[in-house]
Amino acid sequence: MRNGNTKMEEDMTLPRTISPRMEFKRKFSLREMYRATVFAPRAMSKLIGNKKSKLVDQNFVKRIHLAITEVNGCAICSYGHAKMALRQGMGNKEINSFLSEGGGGSFIKPEEAKAILFAQYFADSRGYPKKYAYDAIVKEYGGEKAKIILSASQMMIVGNMYGIPLSALLSRLKGKPYKDSSLFYELKTLLLGFLFLPIAIVHGFIRGVIGMPNERFDHSIEGE
Repeated sequence: MRNGNTKMEEDMTLPRTISPRMEFKRKFSLREMYRATVFAPRAMSKLIGNKKSKLVDQNFVKRIHLAITEVNGCAICSYGHAKMALRQGMGNKEINSFLSEGGGGSFIKPEEAKAILFAQYFADSRGYPKKYAYDAIVKEYGGEKAKIILSASQMMIVGNMYGIPLSALLSRLKGKPYKDSSLFYELKTLLLGFLFLPIAIVHGFIRGVIGMPNERFDHSIEGE
């Protein structure tokens, strides 16, 4: 019985690779934060609707979140989403795989592979992917599922954008400042980011009212 309890405790323990970062993996500008937040209201609405319809499994959504977070390197998001994933029953080793370099590995299910690759590309393109990349997941999963995959990516990158400077500030308060950061950068980004937050949200609602799409794609041709 002791062995069984030990196994359960190990499964509910955060992976060792989730530890405070000492430097940024990626930074975002205030302009990027604002533009990404504009898409958040309708993305959140789409994800709430998915919880009711269960069109896309919640663990699938969680794997998209973890894939985005691994690319951006948000320490506080890694910790928070790993805890939620554990509560939803996702295994420690699977979470560890998604939050390590290369994110996913053998734990990516074949039927989810294109969505995970899109999420990683979405993060790598800083929330501004090529249109053909989105068209590929529409073709693979259908329009409605593709919108949920995109919405999960949109919400997570916004969380990362705010979580990255917050992670740096919290690390500083613990006496372990990021070597490539400053208190001015952390406070400026967080204060101005939260100041612009309600404006961006209203902007997003207005876009919805007038029928504008809830996405932004790079339509440029490769090599331009």
